[in-house]
Amino acid sequence: MVNRYINSIAGIFILLSLVLAYFVNPNWIWFTVFVGVNLLQSGITNWCLMSVILKKLGVK
Repeated sequence: MVNRYINSIAGIFILLSLVLAYFVNPNWIWFTVFVGVNLLQSGITNWCLMSVILKKLGVK
């Protein structure tokens, strides 16, 4: 269940940052890069800060 939330949150963050980069300021693209790097790090190390946060919030 946590993985579904993580995928959804990451997707929302990426789409939101792309919209902000297009309509507000191109520097928002760096937030997309940040999310992508965190996804890559999570895949390599099998540890994700968002999963820790979601588990503390009670997501099973």
